[in-house]
Order: sequence, then structure tokens, then C-alpha cells
Amino acid sequence: MSVGHYENFPVASVLLPHRLRHAVGVIYRFARSADDLADEGDATADARLVSLDAYRNELHRIESGSAPHTPLFVDLSAVIARHQLPLQPFYDLLDAFSQDVVKTRYANFGEVMDYCKRSANPVGRLMLALYGETDARSVAYSDAICSSLQLINFLQDVAIDYQKNRIYLPQDDMVKYKVDEAQIARHDISGLWQPFMLAQIERTRRLLQAGAPLGKVLKGRIGLELRMIIMGGATILEKLHRSRGDIYGQRPVLNTADWLNMLYRALRAK
Repeated sequence: MSVGHYENFPVASVLLPHRLRHAVGVIYRFARSADDLADEGDATADARLVSLDAYRNELHRIESGSAPHTPLFVDLSAVIARHQLPLQPFYDLLDAFSQDVVKTRYANFGEVMDYCKRSANPVGRLMLALYGETDARSVAYSDAICSSLQLINFLQDVAIDYQKNRIYLPQDDMVKYKVDEAQIARHDISGLWQPFMLAQIERTRRLLQAGAPLGKVLKGRIGLELRMIIMGGATILEKLHRSRGDIYGQRPVLNTADWLNMLYRALRAK
């Protein structure tokens, strides 16, 4: 599925059962387009928030049983009805994208995780609802996986986010390791940058491992898809660790050999 953005992890891939691919694609279109409203182009902050409110209004129409005004939400309404999806995750995603417009720094890891709760976890919860796996254990595993993948993106994209005047790294950790914004601006990995990044990588790795059992809880092709996603995250973390956090000179990406290795490991791990 061509999405026009670099993605490390599968989106509506051929591994998913055919019956779910359309629904996953529509959900992704909603999330990607809403994220673009917060990030892309040169609109003012107020204009971005107005555009996101328009998305909320469309969700309100779906919630009230009224017909949406736009093609995307017509498709989304049909998917929600067909699969009996909860609406709250969609609202949570919009709240996260609105937060991106107005909040650019995070005081501590708790604030970062609070953001992940609304920016990443809702997607996992929607996928579980599609799969019919909504028990508390599966949701907890999913939240851990989704938050860890969001953290991995933050670690990869320090330079990209800084260009947008955003830093998702916890400010108290930056102070602890004597890393400041000027160092990020210079793409400088001297001083305590490496131990700082290694600490972030290790914390993220533990979180990903905490959710990894879900890859065996879910059976069939869905489980295989999830194991691929988990291994994708783990592979990126391995690359980050090997470079000791040098995301400026060696931003990690998944290559063909990585994908083949991940598929082999995912098949063996069932």
C-alpha cells in the first residue's frame, strides 16, 4: 500500500487476512491524513486546530447517526459500523495530533508516555477490535507494543522532529546527561549523548519485550503480521544500539535482508 510516507512497519500488508485489509487501510488513511493536518504544509497553528476540529465534527456525525460530509469519513463510518469499532480511539488520535500543534517539549518520561497513550495505543486497540481480541491482557500487551514503536520513531527522528521545533526526548533525562538543544541542533554526539541514547533505547526495548507475548496470543496470519511488526521494532533498536545512538549519521532503516530475516524469525516463533 503506497502511503507517501516512509514507514518501518507493515501497513495493510499482504500478511493480513483479506477481509481486514480495507478496514486497516481506511483507518490508516484517517490517522495519516489527520497527522498531516498537524504536521505538513505551512498552515498556522490556529488553522491546523480548526482542520482537526473538522475531523472531530465528522466523528460526531458518525456518533449521532448522521451521514458524514467527506468521502474519507463515509468510508470510515462504514468500517466502524461493519466491525463495531469504538469511536474513542479515533478521538484520542485527534487529541494527540492537536497536542502536536501546541506542545513541543516533554518534561519527563511520564509526559511522553501520556502522549503515546493517545498517539499510538489507539491504533493497536482498533486493530484488536478488528481481530475480536479485546480482553484486558491483549489490550495491555498491545499498548506496550504501540508505545514502544512510537518511542522508536522518536529516537530515529530526533533531527527531523527538531526541524519542526519538537523534542520528544524527556527534558529531565536531557538535564541528567547534560544534553541540551544546542547539541541536537549541531547533530553533536559528543559528551554524554551516547549513554543518554543507550538509556532511552534500553527503556524502549524493555517496553517492546513486555508486549511481545501478544505475537503468540494472536493466531494465524494476524499473529504473523504482529510478530513481524515486533521484530521490525526490535531490529531498529538493534541498529540504534550498534550505532550507539548516532541517528544523525546512521538513521536506521529496514532493508531487504532485514525483512527476510524478520519473516524467517516470525514464522519460526509461532
